[in-house]
Amino acid sequence: MGIVYTDITLKNAEDEGAVERGLIKEKDVRETTVMAMVDTGSGTLAITEALCEKLGLRIIGLREATVVGGKIVCKRTSPVTIYWKDRSSTCNALVVPGEGSVLLGAIPLEDMDLVVNPVKQVVEGAHGDEVLAMLMGII
Repeated sequence: MGIVYTDITLKNAEDEGAVERGLIKEKDVRETTVMAMVDTGSGTLAITEALCEKLGLRIIGLREATVVGGKIVCKRTSPVTIYWKDRSSTCNALVVPGEGSVLLGAIPLEDMDLVVNPVKQVVEGAHGDEVLAMLMGII
C-alpha cells in the first residue's frame, strides 16, 4: 500500500463554540483546508507550528511522541474540529516541529467511521455513506 492523502478542513473548535454562544460570527471562525497524509500508525492529528498559529490554537500542554528517529516532545493544542466531506471529529492536535505534513491518525479516522481502501488508495466510509459508532462492551 502506498501513501494515501485526503483533503480535510480544520477549524478552531473554540471559535465554533464562540459562534454558538453568539460571541463571534461564523465568518470569523479560523479555518483552513489542507491535504493530510493518512497515517493509521499515528494516534491523532499532527499539525505544523505554522498551521497551529493560523488556526489560533492555544497550547495546553506537552506530550512525548514516538517518531521514526526516536522520541520528541510536541505541543498539545486546544481542540480542533476535523471535517472530511459530511463527517467531523474534534480532538486535540500535536504540533510537530518543522515543516512536515499534516497527519490524520487513527483516532479521528475511527471517530468519523473512515478506513483506508488499500486497493483504491483512498479514504472512504467504513460502512458506505452511513456513519456508525462502535460501542462494544458499553451496553
